[in-house]
Amino acid sequence: MLKQQLNFKLSQKLSPQQIQLMKLIQLPTQAFEQRISQEMEENPALEGGKDEEDNYDEDLDFDSQDSDLEDGNEIIEAEINIDDYLSDDETPSYRLNANNQSADDEDKQVPYASGTSFNQHLNQQLTTFRLTEEEKEIAKFLIGSVDESGYIRRDLQDIVDDLAFTQNVFTSEEKIKKVLSIVQSLDPAGVGAQNLQECLTIQLQRKESNISVDLAIRIIEESFDHFTKKHYKKLIAKFNISEEQLRNAILEIEHLNPKPGGAFSGSNRIIEHVVPDFAIKIVDGILELTLNGRNAPELHVSRDYTEMLKGYKVAKEKSKSQKDAVLFIKQKLDAAKWFIDAIKQRQQTLFITMNAIMHHQKEYFLTGDEQKLKPMILKNIADEINMDVSTVSRVANSKYVDTPYGTKLIKEFFSESMKNDQGEDVSTREIKNILKIIISEENKRKPLTDDKLAKLLKEKGYPIARRTIAKYREQLDLPVARLRKKI
Repeated sequence: MLKQQLNFKLSQKLSPQQIQLMKLIQLPTQAFEQRISQEMEENPALEGGKDEEDNYDEDLDFDSQDSDLEDGNEIIEAEINIDDYLSDDETPSYRLNANNQSADDEDKQVPYASGTSFNQHLNQQLTTFRLTEEEKEIAKFLIGSVDESGYIRRDLQDIVDDLAFTQNVFTSEEKIKKVLSIVQSLDPAGVGAQNLQECLTIQLQRKESNISVDLAIRIIEESFDHFTKKHYKKLIAKFNISEEQLRNAILEIEHLNPKPGGAFSGSNRIIEHVVPDFAIKIVDGILELTLNGRNAPELHVSRDYTEMLKGYKVAKEKSKSQKDAVLFIKQKLDAAKWFIDAIKQRQQTLFITMNAIMHHQKEYFLTGDEQKLKPMILKNIADEINMDVSTVSRVANSKYVDTPYGTKLIKEFFSESMKNDQGEDVSTREIKNILKIIISEENKRKPLTDDKLAKLLKEKGYPIARRTIAKYREQLDLPVARLRKKI
């Protein structure tokens, strides 16, 4: 049974101006400049450079009885589509991320390197081989299947099927293997391998034969599992070799490239240009914060457009086309004014937030000693500047600060806290740095287990459980003790 009823509901909704401000705040400097260029292209009422203050709202006191303009304002409001700014997810993204960070999900235009691509580089080498038309088609298809690391990770039978369906080339697995051997002879060495074991073998076979290289080939082909797990005693026993011979063979393997595709300098790779959004200097022992000037563009509302509105105001006879034109002009002027105000608010928000971060981490910025980084989460800064956590997250994400110790990603200054043996709060980042130093200085012939690492940290005043050590070690991308072992 269907029923109709009225419900009164009180809710908060963000205005288009607030949404625009949030979008601008989370943009780093380069993306912010692109956003300004885009806005100036789309809105002719927005101009760059200096100009005298000109408030068109005060100059143009439209008659409140002009129903056409009132209707026009309603049309303007109706044209603003809030859904274009909001996501369907009601939960803010920063709440779904660990370490108090939010993902920057903005679409950005990223520059690419020019030149010959990896795929083109391989295809050019094919011209040095005498191949039949069928073999050429197979070779081009195989090269097209090479991933950015230089591997062909597909089953040969799947490639046979794909050639038949997509290229109308009916062949056999034996022919695929024959052409694959040609692809694997291309440069860089190891390209076209189907797995790491084959990749290393191909590279070793390209080397000049000697005792160490030959032993390395045998180890990779016959005992790859023992090698990857660093079961050195088993390798010495199986091949009846000395520890010195094994060390020389492993040295040959360590000089190989496990990702031959990454060695090709001409491949199109994303180029990251880091532009600091802030700069911190030490002047007479005092920290001085400045905002990158590129974040403070000089924009003003077009005088030509305001003059058009003035002309409409003094005109005695107002045609429908004039009324349509003035509605368009007023809409563009409003948008320009909103955008300029949003930029000013963005500058203020960025500076206030970074200033709070700088003072919170004052000891670090004065000394550069990472062990002096204090525990700091987004809420600490949000409470201090009386802003929402999401605003601080947008400022911290994807932005950099130029310090006397190098250019740093702002979100790296945030970390959780943990108490030491004296009950003081210390940053987890400080603990990770100490852990990293201990592992780098350990005896690689007898690397420290997580239990021993936990005992050493406890002796230094950081009572941490073994499972926490394992978590931090994984975050630092450091393997377990057995895989850090060297002979």
